[in-house]
Amino acid sequence: MRKMSAALMCAAFAAFIASAVPGAAQVVPRSQAEIDLSFAPLVKRVAPAVVNVFTKRVVREQAQSPFANDPFFRRFFGDRFSFGVPRERVQSSLGSGVIVGANGIIVTNNHVIAEGDSFTVALADRREFEAELLLADERTDLAILKIDPGSEQLPTLSFGDSDALEVGDLVLAIGNPFGVGQTVTSGIVSALARTQVGVSDYQFFIQTDAAINPGNSGGALVTMDGRLVGVNTAIFSRSGGSIGIGFAIPANMVRLVVASAQDGGNGRVVRPWLGASVQSITSELAQSLGLDRPGGALIGDVYPGGPADRAGLETGDVIRRLDVHDIVDENTLRYRLATREIGSSVEVEYLRAGRQRTGTLRLTAPPERPARDETLLEGPHPFSGARVANLSPALAEEIRLDPMLSGIVVTQVVRRSPANRLGLQPGDIILGINDARVESVDALEDALSGGGRNWQVSVRRGDQVFNTTVRL
Repeated sequence: MRKMSAALMCAAFAAFIASAVPGAAQVVPRSQAEIDLSFAPLVKRVAPAVVNVFTKRVVREQAQSPFANDPFFRRFFGDRFSFGVPRERVQSSLGSGVIVGANGIIVTNNHVIAEGDSFTVALADRREFEAELLLADERTDLAILKIDPGSEQLPTLSFGDSDALEVGDLVLAIGNPFGVGQTVTSGIVSALARTQVGVSDYQFFIQTDAAINPGNSGGALVTMDGRLVGVNTAIFSRSGGSIGIGFAIPANMVRLVVASAQDGGNGRVVRPWLGASVQSITSELAQSLGLDRPGGALIGDVYPGGPADRAGLETGDVIRRLDVHDIVDENTLRYRLATREIGSSVEVEYLRAGRQRTGTLRLTAPPERPARDETLLEGPHPFSGARVANLSPALAEEIRLDPMLSGIVVTQVVRRSPANRLGLQPGDIILGINDARVESVDALEDALSGGGRNWQVSVRRGDQVFNTTVRL
């Protein structure tokens, strides 16, 4: 203990002497003793790659009557107090971003730029650039922006391997909380693979106690070797401020989204799919299946000819591992597949009737069969004003439905149309018309072409099926 104390004292004295000498060079910490003293050299190296992202959008508003808030008038007239020409108002919001490409590629959170009309990026040296939105991926809560720095090579952060993180590793969070300016906070990795956060479709987050506050969204989570291992995205808080529970999207997911934006993916990310429906193994399921503990993903329906089918997986199998990664639940499986490249292969370990088996998943993109044939329905019928399409695994992935579903899906509903009055919503699946089942857009149009005043309609929304009679 005395030797350790002496070593720390020597390191502290050396650091003091270095700081006291004008112009003394600072270096990235090389030992635990140096890390204990200061993060300054690391921050100087990585902070210039963290930027501020300003989002603006134009909101149209109706002018209000001066009696709009009078209880007496509201009792008789309700909310009918708007009048005159709509006026426009500019709303702005602030977040953070990380430069990951020297040519001006920046990653941030999707919720930072959501519904924005224009975007401005402010660098650490206070220069500002107008930014172009290359890709917005709501499912991962990530967005990719591009600025034009000319011939200048911007400072960047390189990606680290987020799978190599361990609980207890030191990390820095860099961003612009509350708009006060660039701020650095330190902490440790508190937990890995958090799957119950609820801020994106892919529930698999790095948890840290480094202070993350509003405005930090889209900022960098950095390791001690100066690599980007996460994009800060959310906090758990009852007060709105940091209480030491923050979450970051792992860099291995961020890397693939950035690659999709640069590869010209038409503004969307195409991910591998399993070709099967799955559910998490709960304690009750584990007991009924004779497993020694909960954990894994139970295979339900299997898509004929899909990756799971070709790997030999069947209904009732329990996936326990992909390559070297344990599969804890459904969210873990979806994340592990989503961070793989289309065309790659992965070894799957699963249980069937209590016996361990292995297979090889060759990952492909979800197929677009049948062709979507997107059509706007018009005419004297209750679905007029609905845009519909044939549902395929590819379209289901795009609009966040179960890829095992089939039929005719509503993709858009025109306001003040018969379909809108019927209550149709995007994502609804049209099952039948007048007691006749319809399974394609062509069949639906044929069923609607007969006309009439009374219509029996069957629609599925989520896990519920609604049957109603409509009179025109």
